Amino acid sequence: MSPSQTDPAQLAVANVRSLSPYVPGKPIEELQRELGLTDIIKLASNENPFGPSPRALEAMRRALEDTWLYPDGSGHELKQRLAARLGVSATQITLGNGSNDVLVLLAQAFLQPGLEAICSQYAFAVYPIAIQAAGAITVVTPATPAHSAMPLGHDLDAMARSITPRTRLVFIANPNNPTGTWVPAADLRAFIARVPEHALVVLDEAYFEYRGAMDIQDGIPWLAEFPNLVVVRTFSKAYGLAGVRVGYAVSDPRVADMLNRVRQAFNVSVVGLAGAAAALADEAHLEHAVGVAIRERDRVAAQLGRLGTQALPSAGNFLLLHAGANARDRFDRLLRQGIIVRPVGNYLLPEHLRVTLGTVEQNDRFLRAWETC
Repeated sequence: MSPSQTDPAQLAVANVRSLSPYVPGKPIEELQRELGLTDIIKLASNENPFGPSPRALEAMRRALEDTWLYPDGSGHELKQRLAARLGVSATQITLGNGSNDVLVLLAQAFLQPGLEAICSQYAFAVYPIAIQAAGAITVVTPATPAHSAMPLGHDLDAMARSITPRTRLVFIANPNNPTGTWVPAADLRAFIARVPEHALVVLDEAYFEYRGAMDIQDGIPWLAEFPNLVVVRTFSKAYGLAGVRVGYAVSDPRVADMLNRVRQAFNVSVVGLAGAAAALADEAHLEHAVGVAIRERDRVAAQLGRLGTQALPSAGNFLLLHAGANARDRFDRLLRQGIIVRPVGNYLLPEHLRVTLGTVEQNDRFLRAWETC
């Protein structure tokens, strides 16, 4: 570019120019290129190591024959199956290209410059990105202290104190990513009841299926009482469909109407719609994958404790580990052994690493490597 030429990037609006993009987990293919390894396990992005249901795979294979057609823009079949499963009306459901898409739709529909949205420190990185992209103000509330019973989790009182007349969205992930922490159902319900009507509570339940016997909410029944509540879920985690990108929001029909006004007409693919609809019918596959993750969550955390590594309490399919000042070096040493975990320095947690719970064999391999790195 000659000195006289204008940088076309400067034509972007200021809030986009200053945006730090989301950094995903390291792909297997990238590590293969860098180190020439072939025996690699990825424990970085909280994917389901058992993959999709066989029923979902078969439905997606059949759907490939229809990929020359646009998908059903309304997602009618999937919405009907979700409505029946959840006990809601299909008019309450908004489909997304993964739950990330739904989070962005919420920001597009309800935020603008001068308005505010609240999220907790150490909450999912997409929240502040979506808020800033909409030109609104991100209000980050402090997390619970590291020495507390639920370290680095959501402080609901701090979030409530931060609500102003300009607040339009309050993002809460329960369980939270990347920490794995959670707030009890009764405390969360009491918080939602305190939120004024001019603000929507976005309850992100991406890891809902992994709650097991823990005191964690099912937000769907609360929708009848709180019209300013939006529950967001995904097929990427427990259902093993991360690669085809299907998520959804359940809300008051009036909120869903606003979301569907900004939603792209064909935002979920033919393959994704077919796979998600079929996955709902295979409860045995879901229960197996979730059951292994819950058992392994306890076993791996206990073994890490015996090795002197603190794992935060987790209700997800992952653990956040305090790896110390050399966390990045340990991440690199794991890479050289063909194990990809997730550094979380971008969450301002440079001494921590997040590890997804894989199969028993994958977790054993990680634990052996961790002991030596």
